[in-house]
Amino acid sequence: MLNYKINLIIGLLITAIIYSYLNLNIEPLKFISGISNLLIIFQEIKNIEYSLLLIALTSMMETIQMAFLGTIFGSVIAFPLSIFASRNLTNKYLYLTTRCFLAVVRTFPSILWAILFVIVVGLGPFAGVLSITLYTIGFITKLQYESIEAIDFEIINNIRSIGISKLQLIRYVIIPESAPHLLSQLLYTFDYNVRHTSIMGLVGAGGIGFYIINYIKFFEYEKALIFMLVVLVTVIIIDLLSVKIRDNYIIKIIKSKK
Repeated sequence: MLNYKINLIIGLLITAIIYSYLNLNIEPLKFISGISNLLIIFQEIKNIEYSLLLIALTSMMETIQMAFLGTIFGSVIAFPLSIFASRNLTNKYLYLTTRCFLAVVRTFPSILWAILFVIVVGLGPFAGVLSITLYTIGFITKLQYESIEAIDFEIINNIRSIGISKLQLIRYVIIPESAPHLLSQLLYTFDYNVRHTSIMGLVGAGGIGFYIINYIKFFEYEKALIFMLVVLVTVIIIDLLSVKIRDNYIIKIIKSKK
């Protein structure tokens, strides 16, 4: 019976892959033949305009600040929401309501939220910060309540049996147990937000993406390249710092609990 179910699932998966492949008109040969078009771009970016470096660094700093504030604001809101969304801490009506709200938040990517906030508050980085905050709330809350639900249920019940309040349970059990996961999630989300904030200039939400999109729009690839290189270097540096922080703090915290 088990083998039958496994074979059925595999068959359905293969069918879905084939159907999607044919329905979307995937043409690998078109990709291979189109690679030569990249040579046109490479020919146009031989001379990098380093005079734009200062502008690129300044706009990249704005992008990092937007991602930083959005990540912090979103995480501060996300933690209490993750408590409300956890099935092992709240009643059915509260966690279902919270999860429905989070589903709405996660339905739209941050670039669409950025369009909405540009309409609300106008052009500029404030709209980008609001968009990143909303995305972070949806993303961090989901990861965090899953981490909370992964805590051994017996431990929670045993601690509850000694008569402590829910606030004490959260303070002395939930927060210490979920803290390493939360910090790891924050680092990943900040890294993602920096990369994603880089394209928010497309809708006028500030950041380095404003310059990249406009230069590409007018086929000035040699100018866009210097901005894209700054984004690349910044992402690599953030990734290396994240690894360092994980090694020095998160892993040590986890080991100290064992």
